[in-house]
Amino acid sequence: MKPVNLDDINIVDHTKSKKAITAAALGNGIEWFDFGVYSYVAFALGKVFFPNADPSLQIITALATFSIPFIFRPLGGIFFGRLGDKYGRQKVLAATIILMTLSTVCIGLIPSYASIGIWAPILLLVVKIAQGFSVGGEYVGAATFVAEYSPDRKRGFMGSWLDFGSIAGFVVGAGVVSFLHSFVGETAFLDWGWRLPFFLALPLGLIGLYLRNALEETPAYKQYKNSDATKKVSFKEIFSKYRYNLLVCIGIVVCTDIAYYMLLTYLPSYFTHNLHYSEDHGVRIIIAVMVGLLITQPIVGALSDRWGRKPFILTGSTLLIVLSYPAYQFLNTGSDFYITLGLIMLSLPMTMLIGIMASILPALFPTAVRYSALAITFNIAILIAGVTPTLTATLVESTQNLMIPAYYLMVCGVFGVITGFYFKETANKPLIDATPIATSKAEAVELLEEFHDSIESRVDEIDQEMHDLKKERRKLVNQHPELS
Repeated sequence: MKPVNLDDINIVDHTKSKKAITAAALGNGIEWFDFGVYSYVAFALGKVFFPNADPSLQIITALATFSIPFIFRPLGGIFFGRLGDKYGRQKVLAATIILMTLSTVCIGLIPSYASIGIWAPILLLVVKIAQGFSVGGEYVGAATFVAEYSPDRKRGFMGSWLDFGSIAGFVVGAGVVSFLHSFVGETAFLDWGWRLPFFLALPLGLIGLYLRNALEETPAYKQYKNSDATKKVSFKEIFSKYRYNLLVCIGIVVCTDIAYYMLLTYLPSYFTHNLHYSEDHGVRIIIAVMVGLLITQPIVGALSDRWGRKPFILTGSTLLIVLSYPAYQFLNTGSDFYITLGLIMLSLPMTMLIGIMASILPALFPTAVRYSALAITFNIAILIAGVTPTLTATLVESTQNLMIPAYYLMVCGVFGVITGFYFKETANKPLIDATPIATSKAEAVELLEEFHDSIESRVDEIDQEMHDLKKERRKLVNQHPELS
């Protein structure tokens, strides 16, 4: 391998990186637009597709059709992850946005139970499974794409816009549902109004597809394909060589997304069904809090570039343990002020975790297996986190204990603290096996110097390890009559 010099440092044009982030975030926004719509029409879907069940079972069953497709996300992750490492990130992301958009639109086309009977919920489940399969390659592909386009010193800030797109998509979806419900009334909404938000995914998807097709492949992937190290890596090698990073990835994703799904997917049903608030009452408060989260995402990402990702993992996880119980006590007061305060307390740790996730995950694996390893691990973790709405709703119904969600989040926070303790800092460092990425020639000179310093430091560590091993070997040899 030849020495890395200034000509090897990638200098990314700001316009290209901006386009990459926009295209990636829009696709992620469509994914969460559907989640936002689905979460806030769950009460309607329960009545339309499961009319013979009692109200409690309707909610649980509707949320189950949200959770069951998560089982198929690892399959989608394996499929699209392999393609992404073999043929490139840009091509696969164009494919996932097509499948994801079409499956979302199809939800709005399914006839009701009254029209076609049992085939209605079956078709809903089939479409959600197709959606889950496509989403299995969407987020990790977008995170990989953004990370491989981002300068090393701004990866946290640029990655945070990916989840800005998530929250924006969710807010738009929830806002559209809230507006339509108020505008057409509950009878018309249950009859046909709930379908309209799903159709909006089509124009959004077409815009996203156009933007993704207009992008070039990432600098890191082009560098990898032009190198001699393009041999195929098996899943067995991924699990054996990167076991530690796989576990860190699972821990971060599980902790972050349990908090995410609890706040954004389960809480609307908790408000309407368990706390007996009107549909609009809780929705408007949550939308207001989500708008606040939009503002804080880039701030968290930028601060993580300065302070590191590890402090945010540890602080966010600790706050989940400390704030969840009092937050749910506030939600049960019936006061708008205390409900808002409770939601802020729940959203604070969540935004600290999700604001850094897209910059952490791609930095855990080398380019050759980055998409595959992330797709498998992320979706296994999502499978665990994805049952959160259904499991929480079931536990609350069976125990009649409204504090179950708080206990759930506190346990989640414990796992987050453990993960944060073992996490090795990745901020301001090049991606594994990739050369540094800069925004200018002057920054490239600085990064090259830091890169060489890090190599020297690692060589010194290896020399010390070899010295210690030689001492240990000498001790053992001296204790053996024939070896000495």
